[in-house]
Amino acid sequence: MAGEPEERAIEAALRPKNLHDFVGQQRVRKQLSLVLEASRLRGRSADHVLMSGPPGLGKTTLAMIIAAEMNAPLRISSGPAIQHAGDLAAILSSLSEGEVLFLDEIHRMSRPAEEMLYMAMEDFRVDIVVGKGAGATAIPLELPSFTLVGATTRAGLLPGPLRDRFGFTGHLEFYSVEELELVLRRSAGLLDLSLTSAGFAEIAGRSRGTPRIANRLLRRVRDWALVHSVSTIDARTASAALDMYEVDARGLDRLDRSVLHALITKFNGGPVGLSTLAIAVGEEPETVETVAEPFLVREGLLGRTPRGRIAMAPAWAHLGLHMPPGAVGAALQPLLPLEEDVCADDFSPEIF
Repeated sequence: MAGEPEERAIEAALRPKNLHDFVGQQRVRKQLSLVLEASRLRGRSADHVLMSGPPGLGKTTLAMIIAAEMNAPLRISSGPAIQHAGDLAAILSSLSEGEVLFLDEIHRMSRPAEEMLYMAMEDFRVDIVVGKGAGATAIPLELPSFTLVGATTRAGLLPGPLRDRFGFTGHLEFYSVEELELVLRRSAGLLDLSLTSAGFAEIAGRSRGTPRIANRLLRRVRDWALVHSVSTIDARTASAALDMYEVDARGLDRLDRSVLHALITKFNGGPVGLSTLAIAVGEEPETVETVAEPFLVREGLLGRTPRGRIAMAPAWAHLGLHMPPGAVGAALQPLLPLEEDVCADDFSPEIF
């Protein structure tokens, strides 16, 4: 269709191009702006930057902004794609002066590549080993000055020597509803959509504090409004559209509600082990743990204890169910440990 290239171009434009247009993360924006401005005044490449935080908060966008602000080309790769030191050496040797190298999920890089990256970040050189055994020779390779921007959702998995070589570390926080409304207003303008203030608030309230989700939901609401010939999207229109996509008023999707429903109706609110809970909802344990749990725990709907997962009092209320007085979640509501837990009936190797 003729309109598809234009549509892709509009959706690509939803990413801010500079720090001024980037909404939220005030502390990180101010600190990063200072780092970049100082680098420009010195006439040198910016210090290496590490961005950490949950998915969808803008780590990739900030990497693109850093390259744009420094007027430098951007090279994009990822940790899982660099499994050998040779892979990293090939990328580093092809960089140009001042180029920005963005490595997403940098904590998943192989250990040999990590060790090569230490010297590259600090001294802008790598040693290429030619040959094997006693005849092996290390050939030093000088690298142009570059800026490494690393992104990770699990900063704790980064080895200390690598983490210490970043000149600036920024941690991105979840967005407030008010900040998400600003994100949506900018995106709606780029998509030429008409929404009321209540419509923006309705979508923002279901976006789980994440701009990526907010923009995705906005596009789904746009589709619903187009099909139903709605010119101005208000709260009722947004609610009807998102209800059809099974995103409820609190932002829970089908998987989230399935986990809570199984936990409450099949296990009386818990405690129950992760593997058992995952089997009950027909998902893999990793899916439940990485996709559903973080949001449910953050919202106070699910608790993680040494004996297993439990449903908290707000979860019962959200599903419209009565919480028995003896339920574990009622007694442990004030304070819960968030560490990894083990349940006695779980014997999956992923759990231990």
